Amino acid sequence: MLRIALIDIILFALPFILYGAYVLATRGESREGVFQGAPIVWLIAAGCGLLLATMATLVSFSGGKPGGTYHPPEVIDGVVKPGTID
Repeated sequence: MLRIALIDIILFALPFILYGAYVLATRGESREGVFQGAPIVWLIAAGCGLLLATMATLVSFSGGKPGGTYHPPEVIDGVVKPGTID
């Protein structure tokens, strides 16, 4: 669950990180003035769009086939066999 939360945070923050790096590289401003006058609304919209697109892609292309039967993880001879969807 922590992995999923970190991926979501990084994907949302990615437009801010790229914008900050771009401003520092092109304008050479100090780190304190990077986000003054920044298009915050557009960065938030880009972060949300990137996050939603990634979530939709993961939901669509991962997991088992629809209507499958879930078999939970089992411990066999001291080894955990992962759950499967048939």
